[in-house]
Amino acid sequence: MSEGFNITIDTKGIELPRFVAIEGPIGVGKTTLARHLAKTLGYDLLEEQADANPFLERFYDNPKAAALPTQLFFLFQRSQQIQDLRQQDMFQGAFVADFLMDKDQLFAQVTLDDDELNIYQQVYDQLAINAPEPDLVIYLQAPNHVLEERIRSRGNDAERNIESGYLQTLNDAYMHFFHYYDRAPLLIVNAAELDLANNPNHYQQLVEYMLTVKSGRHYYNPTPTL
Repeated sequence: MSEGFNITIDTKGIELPRFVAIEGPIGVGKTTLARHLAKTLGYDLLEEQADANPFLERFYDNPKAAALPTQLFFLFQRSQQIQDLRQQDMFQGAFVADFLMDKDQLFAQVTLDDDELNIYQQVYDQLAINAPEPDLVIYLQAPNHVLEERIRSRGNDAERNIESGYLQTLNDAYMHFFHYYDRAPLLIVNAAELDLANNPNHYQQLVEYMLTVKSGRHYYNPTPTL
């Protein structure tokens, strides 16, 4: 059973998105929202397994030395997750993912030098990943100082050496990517003042707005009274 608030959302008469992907930079709250949403809607949950990457802590300690193996591990991991879901016909059901497959190339472009990126791209092309397009993408945004505070507060040893400059570059890359993203309905959420980990009212109002999104690009800013 997924973690999440014990909240009931009235979905009567609402056509629900069957595949919701949640994205955003490190520390913004992707996994927290995905777990809540999977529980609320009774959906399967597809989570990124960052803790399984043996190169990740080395990458945060020395990005230049460990960038390529870190990125290739994530690429193979995400590719295998997509393949497993297709074999199980899970894409015929309903699920929430805390990542979009596109993020793999986004991270690669941020972390790899030109030669490494060329190797990565050859591997990516050979895998011929056929990931389904979401019915809805939720992009969580927050400024760098908010991300840094949330990363510190969760006390993940692997993340203790994340540099502010890297986080800002990544945050900028996300903003650039979603500025042009148009392959699925998109909800851009100002998550700086949202406490999705502890405040059920914040979560409920976000979900109620999310369920109104059917097409195009939308923006959600929490009200000061939340």
